[in-house]
Amino acid sequence: MALKLNKSYLSAFLSAEDMSGIAAQTETAARVLHEKSGLGNDFLGWLTLPTDYDKDEFARIQAAAEKIQKTADVLIVIGIGGSYLGARAAIEFLKSPFYNNMKKDTPDIYYVGNNISPTYLNEVLSICESRDLAVNVISKSGTTTEPALAFRIFKKLLEDRYGKAGAKERIYCTTDKARGTLKNLADAEGYESFVIPDDVGGRFSVLTAVGLLPIAAAGCDIAKLMAGAKAAQDAYTAPFADNDCYQYAALRNIFYRKGKEVEMLVSYDPSFAMMNEWYKQLFGESEGKDNKGLFPSSAIFSTDLHSMGQYIQEGKRILMETVVDIKKPKQDLFLEPDAENADGLNFLTNQNMSIVNRRALEGTILAHTEGGVPNIVLELEDTSEESLGWLIYFFEKACAVSGYLLGVNPFNQPGVESYKKNMFALLGKPGYEDMKVALETKLQ
Repeated sequence: MALKLNKSYLSAFLSAEDMSGIAAQTETAARVLHEKSGLGNDFLGWLTLPTDYDKDEFARIQAAAEKIQKTADVLIVIGIGGSYLGARAAIEFLKSPFYNNMKKDTPDIYYVGNNISPTYLNEVLSICESRDLAVNVISKSGTTTEPALAFRIFKKLLEDRYGKAGAKERIYCTTDKARGTLKNLADAEGYESFVIPDDVGGRFSVLTAVGLLPIAAAGCDIAKLMAGAKAAQDAYTAPFADNDCYQYAALRNIFYRKGKEVEMLVSYDPSFAMMNEWYKQLFGESEGKDNKGLFPSSAIFSTDLHSMGQYIQEGKRILMETVVDIKKPKQDLFLEPDAENADGLNFLTNQNMSIVNRRALEGTILAHTEGGVPNIVLELEDTSEESLGWLIYFFEKACAVSGYLLGVNPFNQPGVESYKKNMFALLGKPGYEDMKVALETKLQ
């Protein structure tokens, strides 16, 4: 298995009765998930996606990625939330956080439409000067404010630079299969388009065209990514006692019921930073309802030990940690001794730096558990596409089971609409006139 759940650091926080007591509830939640009889059951396409994905579209994604690699110096990915987080997380994990700065035969990738900052957008536009571009716009409807604004700007840029016919060959739309503003525009203009399945929500969509096209354009092997996810899909149908995914979901709920309010996802590899962001949307948007849910937080150690380590060690005892332990790093570095040893670090030399990083991991886990913070460890084999596909599926299924254990609908996000309505009203969107007056009064 590419991923193994390590519970060996939990003895001070967990009893045998804790796990046996929640086992039946967890298996019931999993059964409801597979029978599609629970809340949000019309958004369960991700559950069998590694097996049931559209093979013809998959081949088109691979072909489009090759075309982008040949024709573009820069790929602009336009999307927000689940429409870009998964792709960015996968690329930075599989390649590097420095992907755009590395020598390579694939395009630089920049992400827009994930904020409304004019400075950010202008800076990306300046990067694109005198460079050949391709654009992948990702939106189910085509009317979400942030990506729609960004696409309006980049569509004009491409048409001004290449003409409408040339722009058509450089714009790729990932959207609804049959309806919506973006789908209608893609059909009218002749843009190549890919499908966001009706039964897959945004935060579960990284293994659809939403994530696969940018990931493939970056030179990652998406066939291996899907193979890893399929292996996890097969593995995580086992009974509770043999199912690390179900046990992780159970552990989260056990500690939540014991008063742990915050889960920190931790890695000791900086390439995992955007995976942390993907995880935060996946669990935060799925579980944060009805005044319930663990608050998803994250850290990269040892970096964040020098900022957050004090609170984790001795602050309010509301934390639990899930540590992603990558057993084999992409690269290693042998530490040579120094004759003068002025810094006193010769005790670290004559070994690979990965050993030093591992000792930091082990020492920190021991310190934090002794300080009252439960540490769940997920041992990930390596940073390959197969391992990442496995990890993605593990988190998605654990999130769904955990949400059902919590008693919420893991697949909707009703609270997200509140800020959107306020924003639309304050910006003067037609139909929000009365609300605009009321909000402006509150702001006075």
